[in-house]
Amino acid sequence: MNKRLQIILLLSLTFLQVSAQKQKFDLQGKAGARGIMPENTVEGMLKALDLGVTTLEMDAVISKDKKVVLSQEPYFNNEISLMPNGKPISLKDQKKYNIYKMDYEDVKKFDVGSKVHARFPGQVKFKAYKPLLSETIDAVETYVKEKRLKKPVYSIETKTIKNGDNDFHPEPAEFVELIMEVINAKKISKRVIIQSFDMRTLQYLHEKYPKIQTSLLIDEKEPFEDYIEKLGFKPTIYSPYSVLVGKGLVDRCHAMGIKIIPWTVNSLKEIKYFMSLGVDGVITDFPNLMGQLK
Repeated sequence: MNKRLQIILLLSLTFLQVSAQKQKFDLQGKAGARGIMPENTVEGMLKALDLGVTTLEMDAVISKDKKVVLSQEPYFNNEISLMPNGKPISLKDQKKYNIYKMDYEDVKKFDVGSKVHARFPGQVKFKAYKPLLSETIDAVETYVKEKRLKKPVYSIETKTIKNGDNDFHPEPAEFVELIMEVINAKKISKRVIIQSFDMRTLQYLHEKYPKIQTSLLIDEKEPFEDYIEKLGFKPTIYSPYSVLVGKGLVDRCHAMGIKIIPWTVNSLKEIKYFMSLGVDGVITDFPNLMGQLK
């Protein structure tokens, strides 16, 4: 084989490898597309699909009548919420509006789409409610079929707070079972990731539903190996706060066969940087940024 042909084959192989890596890169829209649309709403999820996300990241809480509801917190956050009468909720009082103490019929009356978000002033504003997980899945599956889009992965976070068991949410076992009941009913288990900061959730899931993908969320600087040891098994994904991610951590994750997907990556410069480190994807409030890479 002559030298020129060898070079052509080498370049072709490199191109194919890079193309494969790009195809495998997991673009996750945080709570749909939180920088653009109200978070954890059906409309936000559909917008994220239009922007090319491969995974819809969403947050789950439980209502008093045991419904799985999309919400970043197990209460009505003052940043985004208006009471049914249209009045704002103060920071001091927000935890009084505890979703775990409300039936879903009452949860649905609050408006979480009209208030201007201080951190995301560019959001499209409209009256919106916190949807059920089941309702969201139905809407997404119908949308991708109509638009002939690729079916997304659902990354569902169990939203727990410290010492919140039986007050703001059920204990981990019941929490997981309620989510899995929806997942199994919708027959999407092969396209689901359960993620959490709460290791108890993932440990129960791994024991009872070992085929479901898991993602360990991390927000503190402790050794990667220590977190894995505490968890007791290798999660599918290690998902740290983006400032904690460097090349060494990426390499250690990959050496153990674990994907690494940092959060929350909200600038084009950051996305390029983390892609250069070899991460497997990013979670972003602005999934529209990926289109600018082209």
